[in-house]
Formats: sequence, C-alpha cells, structure tokens
Amino acid sequence: MNHINVIKELGTFLAIMNPFLILPVFLSMTSGLSVHNQRILAAKITIFSSIMCLIILFAGKGIISFFGITVDQFRVAGGIVLTHIAWNMLNGNSIPSHEGNSGEQVKPINISTLAFYPLTFPLVVGPGTIATIILYTSLGPSSGKPTIIAIIGAILLLMFALLFFATEIGKVMSDTMRTITTRLMGMILLSIAVSMIADGLYEIFPGLAH
Repeated sequence: MNHINVIKELGTFLAIMNPFLILPVFLSMTSGLSVHNQRILAAKITIFSSIMCLIILFAGKGIISFFGITVDQFRVAGGIVLTHIAWNMLNGNSIPSHEGNSGEQVKPINISTLAFYPLTFPLVVGPGTIATIILYTSLGPSSGKPTIIAIIGAILLLMFALLFFATEIGKVMSDTMRTITTRLMGMILLSIAVSMIADGLYEIFPGLAH
C-alpha cells in the first residue's frame, strides 16, 4: 500500500467532507430542536451519508460511462467543482453548490427529510464529494476501495461524534477556530483540485505534457 496515496486521499476527503465546517451549519439549522432530536438527526445524517457514499463508490463509474463521459473528463470537471468550493472556503463565502442556496436551506418539519436534504445532500455528500469518490475509485494510483471505505467511514464517524455532541461543542468552539479550520482546509482542497485538473488535461490533451 502506498502511504503517500493514503495520506493524499485522507486529506482530500477530510477537506471536502470537513466535519468542522458542517458543525456550525448543523447548529444553525437545528437551533429550534431539542438535544434528543439533534442526536436522532445526527444518526440519520450519518446513515444516509454512508448509504450514498457506498452507492457512488460502487456504481459511480458506471453512471458516468452510461452518459458517455470519460473518467479524465470527469476528473477535470470534478477539479473545477472542488476549485469553486475551495475558493469560497478561502474567502469565507457560503458554498451554494455544497451547502444549498438560501431557499434550499429552509428547514423541513420532518426530521428524516431534514436529515437527507439539505444536511446529507448537498451538505455532506455534495458535488465535490461525489466527484472525489468517483475519481479515486476510477483512476490510479489509488490505495483501493477498502482503504477509501475506511477513510470515508472514519470521517463519517468523526462527523457523527461532532454532531451528536453539537450543543456542547458549539458552546466552546470559537468563531476564530472555525475560520482557521475552514481556511486551512480550503487551501489543501485548492491544491488538490489544481492537481486533478492538470492530470486530467494531460490525459485529454497529451501534447500538453511536452
């Protein structure tokens, strides 16, 4: 197993699925719920996110092939999506493609509905996450699906722990800490996105490498 690939994949998924970025959104959207209902919601989000990630992991490449899209074309498109998300993270802006716009963030009454939309999709499993899963499971070098499953699983467990204790954590997590975490993850994600775009373009246009 290539440890460099594992570290790179861990950094990518941690940046794009950033549980510390999800936490303040979760708190703002569940401010009217009891702690008990918040914790039920945290469990549902984790379950829904796990199911979506597994579906994308095993069927994602087939889905893009069905539409006649090559993996390299999807790599460039995915890199552009990640660049947009990372740039907004660096500048402290909201990310409509990843978090949903203001209309999409209106809280549904049903907890299960709220858990899936918009908290699971597009907040946790948004375009950036979908693109990253497909790219890492379709292209080499890669550490393999079992390792990617373990990485995503670990991040989702971390997210569950943060959301489960969201009320307690929200009381001690300062705005400065949230800002620093967001900027750092944005820079990491932007660097990875640039690499994705460059590698995809080299494959589509081999002449660029010379």
